[in-house]
Amino acid sequence: MPNRLAGIGGREVRLALWPLTAALAVTTLALGRSHPDDSFAGRAVLGGAIEVGAALALAAAGLLFWASRPQNRIGPLLVAAAPAWLLPEWGNNSEGGVAPLFTLGLVGFCACAPFVAHVALAYPSGRLQQQPARALAAIGYAAAVGLIGLAPTTVFDPRAEFCTACPRNLVLVHANAGLAEEISRLGIRVAIGWAILTGLLLTVRLVRSSRPALKATGPVLAATIAYLGFACADLWHGMRRGYLTNDPTDVHLWRLQGATLILLSAGVVWGLIRARRTRTSVAQLVVELGQSPRVGGARDMLASALGDPNLQLAYRRRSAGGYVDIEGDPVAPGTAADRATTPLVRDGRELAVVVHDAELLNDPGLFEDAVAAARLAVENESLQAEVRAQMNEIRASRARIVAAADAERRHLERDLHDGAQQRLVGLSLGVRLLRNEAARSGTRDRITELDDADAELRLALAELRDIAHGIYPAVLSDEGLAAALETLSERLPAGVRLGTLPDGRFPASVEAAAYFAAAEIVRDLPEADGGASIEVLCKDGGLVVAVERAGHMVDADERLVEIADRVGALDGEIDVRSRTNGHIRMKAKIPCV
Repeated sequence: MPNRLAGIGGREVRLALWPLTAALAVTTLALGRSHPDDSFAGRAVLGGAIEVGAALALAAAGLLFWASRPQNRIGPLLVAAAPAWLLPEWGNNSEGGVAPLFTLGLVGFCACAPFVAHVALAYPSGRLQQQPARALAAIGYAAAVGLIGLAPTTVFDPRAEFCTACPRNLVLVHANAGLAEEISRLGIRVAIGWAILTGLLLTVRLVRSSRPALKATGPVLAATIAYLGFACADLWHGMRRGYLTNDPTDVHLWRLQGATLILLSAGVVWGLIRARRTRTSVAQLVVELGQSPRVGGARDMLASALGDPNLQLAYRRRSAGGYVDIEGDPVAPGTAADRATTPLVRDGRELAVVVHDAELLNDPGLFEDAVAAARLAVENESLQAEVRAQMNEIRASRARIVAAADAERRHLERDLHDGAQQRLVGLSLGVRLLRNEAARSGTRDRITELDDADAELRLALAELRDIAHGIYPAVLSDEGLAAALETLSERLPAGVRLGTLPDGRFPASVEAAAYFAAAEIVRDLPEADGGASIEVLCKDGGLVVAVERAGHMVDADERLVEIADRVGALDGEIDVRSRTNGHIRMKAKIPCV
């Protein structure tokens, strides 16, 4: 129905429905005032205001929604609920009514409730997306219109019940008052169960709603839950007698239902106003995106325009598979129960995906406008994200290369210590044994030669130890950075001074970078050149290595580049200050995470 009416003549139909609903509301009010005993509103000002106000509010909200979203069923459902709200007055009236409206009032006495429930179950998309919602909507219409309305009306003859002034029942088949009461009582029981289940389903949806969804649907759902609660209480009140009427309790509950219908209509209108404000935000988004936003600004602007602070943009890698964020870090755009994923495509190529609140899909036009406005900015950011991802890969590759080199250094140091060094130690012991044997036999020439050989072996062993220590000091991996720097200061000229050193251990790559940054500066320091100082501090989640030395440093540029490469592989940086007399002061900052 909505799709057909949205076409040719749809606007004319909507324009005609407004005065018709208003005329029906005024006529119903006049009928109630002329026969107050048979009316819910009676002659009370409050009752009349609620009766007419609820009908006009439902019609106005429905027509506004219908005009704003012609393909959506919410508008026609709200418009249909307006006359359904008035029908009980015509079904109750025993005098002054006309047969068609009297019969329609009997059949549709409870018809407003399933229309209102259908609105809430389908709001705001207009579609009953889940099987429980579809089942409840069908049961609601069957119970209210079928069991409470049509079925008992076909066997109910008001004139046989001594209502000689009542209009004729046009759907009467065979009068049977007892059967009519039993069918009506069955319908009331089914309707009570239906109202409770529908209210629970809407309550669960309300409680589980995300913040943006709560803002969009909360007023409508809350008002509908309250309406169903009052309707359920009215049905319970009428179940014992087997039919619904307008005693004082019914009138009180009817007024409460009318008040909640006005609130529901206000919630629908507020949703339209909010959507209009959001569209204004989207228009502003187009202007802001055209002004070269900051990096990452497209996500923030989309989130603000669509009212979804948790919105996420994941950029598609061009050269490699997968997605990255604006910083180039890999991300997996998963979808939770209340989230949806929408790809952004340009010229057949996926630029990114938007992970957003699923409720935004209920207004596809708004979402598509916002995404279209952001597409160019997202394309630019996707290029930046790709560059950052490649830079991250390069940094990770550098870090792996440095780690592999350090591992080889440790392996080589162990090989020298456990292999060549042990052999030289063994050979030195053998020479000493031969020298002792030569001393006992008295051969002085051989003793001198063996002493010279032992001295050469000792010198070779010392040089080998220096080489092994320079490759990778074992104390660094065994005892940590502080112990390694203390050992370094003992092996170098006395002019090396140690300042503050950190306690505890750090990642092996961090300790190695800090150690070799200091060792590379002071490794060829002559004793007479004024000395050097080394200090290491823990600061801002990283290590700060401060090294200062005097005197000429051989191949300074190459060594400083090597230090910068090693530190840079860990996302660190160095700051070097030098003067013409050769004095060098270097500060390296190495993150620990």
